[in-house]
Amino acid sequence: MSDNIQKEKLIIIGGGPAGLTSAIYSARAGLEPLVINGPEPGGQITLTPDLENYPGFPDGIGGFEIMEKITEQAQKFGTRMSFEIVERVQFEEKPYIIETDAQKYQAESVIIATGSEAKRLGLYREEELTGSGISYCATCDGAFFKGKEVAVVGGGNVAIEEADFLTKFASKVYLIHRRDKLRGDKILADRIKDNEKVEILWNSEVKELKGDNNLSGIVIENNKKNEIETFENIKGLFMAVGYDPRTDIFEGQIDLDEKNYIITDNKQRTNKEGIFAAGDVQEPNFNQVIVAAGTGAKAAMQVDKYLIGY
Repeated sequence: MSDNIQKEKLIIIGGGPAGLTSAIYSARAGLEPLVINGPEPGGQITLTPDLENYPGFPDGIGGFEIMEKITEQAQKFGTRMSFEIVERVQFEEKPYIIETDAQKYQAESVIIATGSEAKRLGLYREEELTGSGISYCATCDGAFFKGKEVAVVGGGNVAIEEADFLTKFASKVYLIHRRDKLRGDKILADRIKDNEKVEILWNSEVKELKGDNNLSGIVIENNKKNEIETFENIKGLFMAVGYDPRTDIFEGQIDLDEKNYIITDNKQRTNKEGIFAAGDVQEPNFNQVIVAAGTGAKAAMQVDKYLIGY
């Protein structure tokens, strides 16, 4: 890493919907933002094959495609993009310091939009079998399970969409939900219930993973009947049980809540002057692209006011 410190007016950490919307607004305000994209440029939405509920796209749009358009729009107004990974920050006093795997930066203001990552179930050998039957992304890995039986764990929109997508490849898809009712949108829930290739296992939880080098089956418990059943033919298990915010590098630097989400006020301000947060990293209740984009816009507008002394 270079010993030279690059000085910036505004650094946006994260290049998903929140970060890039912040970039559009702040670039148009003449702030010349630098976006440090991190390990997942475009954010998790790039893994969504069909985004149906974003305004302006009545026929839907792919997650990767919409992030391409948003990136192009941000760059059109002068946003600069860096594909580095932030390794540590110093927010205890100004000027704020951000260190990546390649560079050290000094920033007058910061917008944190690092998003979230898929939760693990915490099962024995889950990490070991990840990539060998266990996945957290159907669009990434679904094609590997053509003609095989797979299962999806979860009951929200993400789980339903993953199960629906996997029917393009798998011979059968089990949707494993620990409750007796899906939490996703009705239109998605109705679609999956009508899909002949999908079987919903209600009130059920995965208790054990089978297989040596690759997943060969799973053990499921019905939490209502206290019954255990082994599914010997499931070769792919896709986790869709929620997300954890990416805030590890900010611990001790800014205030986090009990679930490690960044605490902000209604103007996206953290407890540190000049540091703002937007998107899934500070919003635990609404994992939606439009919500992330909205908070990103708010954060950028507040940065503009902060830097001109309002």
